[in-house]
Amino acid sequence: MHADYDDIIDRTAATAKAWLHGFEERPIPPAERIGEVREQLGERLPEDGADPDAVLERLTGAVEPGLMGIQSSRFYGWVMGGTFPVALGADWLVSAWDQNAGMRDATPGVVGAEEVAGDWLLDLLGLPSTADVGFVTGATTANMVGLIAGRTQVLRAAGWDVNRDGLAGGPRIRFIAGAERHTSVDLAARYAGLGQPVTVPSDEQGRIRVDLLRETLAAGEGPAIVALQAGNLHSGAFDDFEGAIAVAHEAGAWVHVDGAFGLWAGAASRLRHLTSGYEAADSWATDAHKTLNVPYDCGIAIVADPVAMNGAFSIHAAYLPRPAEGFDPYEKVPEMSRRARGVPVWATLAWLGRHGVDALVQRLGDSAAALARGLAELPGVTILNDVVFTQVCLALDDDDEIAGLAAALQAEGSVFASPSRWRDRAVLRFSVSNWATDEIAVARTIAAVRTALTAVNPR
Repeated sequence: MHADYDDIIDRTAATAKAWLHGFEERPIPPAERIGEVREQLGERLPEDGADPDAVLERLTGAVEPGLMGIQSSRFYGWVMGGTFPVALGADWLVSAWDQNAGMRDATPGVVGAEEVAGDWLLDLLGLPSTADVGFVTGATTANMVGLIAGRTQVLRAAGWDVNRDGLAGGPRIRFIAGAERHTSVDLAARYAGLGQPVTVPSDEQGRIRVDLLRETLAAGEGPAIVALQAGNLHSGAFDDFEGAIAVAHEAGAWVHVDGAFGLWAGAASRLRHLTSGYEAADSWATDAHKTLNVPYDCGIAIVADPVAMNGAFSIHAAYLPRPAEGFDPYEKVPEMSRRARGVPVWATLAWLGRHGVDALVQRLGDSAAALARGLAELPGVTILNDVVFTQVCLALDDDDEIAGLAAALQAEGSVFASPSRWRDRAVLRFSVSNWATDEIAVARTIAAVRTALTAVNPR
C-alpha cells in the first residue's frame, strides 16, 4: 500500500514541477478549448479500469493544454493571486493528511493550526481579538457567513428566531449596500434570503456616499444590514469606514465588510490608513488566495461576536462529539465536513511573519502604482482610477479599441488583463495580485501593451 502511494506521489511531483518550472514563459491563455479537453479525457465512462500511471498521464496530457497561466507574474485577470511555494507544500500535506477539519477534538492537529492562523489574522489585520474566524471556500461564501450571522442577530434583536421559525412571516430585513458593490455580495445575500439590496449611490471612485447612507437608513425602520467595501473591484477604493459604520450603528444596523482582496491593506503599515475604522464593523470577509497567495479554496469569514456566528451555524447530533471548550469549526461555517484549508494560511504567515506580510501587501500596491505610471505614458491611454491599492483601469480614446487591445494581448500571450466597463467607459483592468509581480514583470507588461496598442491602432 505504501509503495503505491510512493510511486504515485513521486510521479505526480515530477509532473507538478514541470508545470511550475515552465509557466512563467509559457503563453498565459489556454491553448485548447473545453471541447478538445473533453475529447481527450473521454466522453464515456470506460467499462474497465486502467493503470494509475496511464490515468495520470492521460489527465496531464488532456488538461494542461487547457490551463491558464494564472500563476504568471504578468497575469492580472479578475482578482487572482498566485501560490507561494510554502503554501503549496502545506496544501499538499493537507491532502495527504486527509483530515476532516470540522470537529475540534477529533482532529486537533489541523484544527489547532487553523485556530492559531485565525488568531494571527486578527492580530495582523487589527481586528478585535475576541472575534471568531471560519475558513470557507472563497470570498462569496465568506460574505454569506457574515450576512447570515447578521441576519440571525438582527432578527433575534427584533424578537424573531429565524433558526426556529424561518424567514417567512418574520420582520423584513433592509439590506443596504453601495451601488458599486461586488456581485458576490448580491449572490451571498441571495443565499441568505435577503433579496436584492437597497443601493446607495457611490462617489467617483466607487465609495459609498455616507450622507446618502444616512438618508437611506432614516427612510425606513426595522432590522437592517449594511454591506461596505474594502477594495473596489475597479478602482481599489475603500469606503469611509469610520463615517459609514457610525451611521449604520446609530440606526441599529449590522455592518458587514466585503474585503475579498482589500482587507489585507490592514496588514500593511503604509496602507493601513485605507482601512481606518473598519475594526468597528460586525463581520468581515476576505480570500487568502487573492492577496496572501495561498492555493484556491481559502476564504476567511470573521465575525466580531462568536455567539452570533455560532448562533447562525451551530447544529448538534448525538453522534457528534461536543468539544471540551469553545466551538467546533463546523459551528462557524456552512460545512460540517471540509478539508483543513486554514493550514496553508498558517504556513504562509509563519514563513512571512508580520514584516513579510507587510512587505508583500505593500509590494503589490507599489507594483500597481508603477504599472499605472508606465501605462499612462503610452499614447492614447488614460488611467481612470486613483491607484490607491492594487487595481489599475486603463481606458483608450476610443472605447471600441479596448476589446481589440485585450485580444491582441491574449494573442501575444505574455500578459493577461480583464476587459470591463467602469464609469460608462470600456476599460482594461489590471489586478496586481501575484507575489511574483516585480519591476521586471511590470516593465514587460508595459512593453507588451505598447506593442499591442500599435497592432490595434497604428499611429
